[in-house]
Amino acid sequence: MQLSGSITALITPFDAAGAVDFAAWQRLVEWQINSGIDAVVVAGSTGEAAALTDDEYGALIRSAVTQVAGRIPVLAGTGQSSTAKTIAQTRLAKSSGADIALVVTPPYVRPTQAGLIEHYQMVADEGGLPVVLYNVPGRTGCDMQPETVAVLCMHPNIIGLKEARGDQERWNALYPLGSAHFALLSGDDATCVRAIQGGASGVISVASNAVPGTFSRISRLLQAGEVDEAVALDRHLQALYDFLGCEPNPIPVKAILTRLGCGIGLRLPLMPLSAAHGENAESMTALCKALELPLA
Repeated sequence: MQLSGSITALITPFDAAGAVDFAAWQRLVEWQINSGIDAVVVAGSTGEAAALTDDEYGALIRSAVTQVAGRIPVLAGTGQSSTAKTIAQTRLAKSSGADIALVVTPPYVRPTQAGLIEHYQMVADEGGLPVVLYNVPGRTGCDMQPETVAVLCMHPNIIGLKEARGDQERWNALYPLGSAHFALLSGDDATCVRAIQGGASGVISVASNAVPGTFSRISRLLQAGEVDEAVALDRHLQALYDFLGCEPNPIPVKAILTRLGCGIGLRLPLMPLSAAHGENAESMTALCKALELPLA
């Protein structure tokens, strides 16, 4: 299964009582599809996976799979701090209907590169789903090196990498590893256009929660070779990218989604957006409304 284009790492909407709001979830998923998004990620870090129960996790995947109805792939975040737990979570994602596992480097434990190779190969062998590697050292304390990716991309059940580091040196080392079997996906909204220009297949985005149609247009413009227009549209989103980094993800993007009518609040230890950023949240919501179809 080859991944490409604009893929949204979905937020998990909650209701006023703090429960998962499945009606809002279904509306969000449908809005993403209608806006041209190429795949969705359920229960990644943007989806507050660490705050979900196993029952909620499975129910979210099942709901997304039902809503998607085969129109686009459904990825599920399954990475845990141990290999055994990651395999178990990947099997749970499979039994719930997910197509692909997005597996972050094990957080907190800081394995060696040799440990990462063993970890991912076991998950790919025993988890039951195709695996997309996920490198985000700012969250996990572990930086998967290109040499490690070069070993792992040879595994028949490892089909891609989400790379959240946006520096050019890292991408220059990764570009030669992309292939029809192994998709390179940017995990950094602000530099994704540059990464795709260099040879990445697409982006797994936070911003596309709020501007899915715009991200879809950027992706299609780049696929068509209309780079100047894509760059101009991406530049129009720079203020949004800056806002989404003003507090830890997904606090800012959920502030926008709440204003768009999708979900209320976060789960502790995450807190709602600080009042100091409220005016900016309003202006960014207005930008999103100007760019996008309404979230019905």
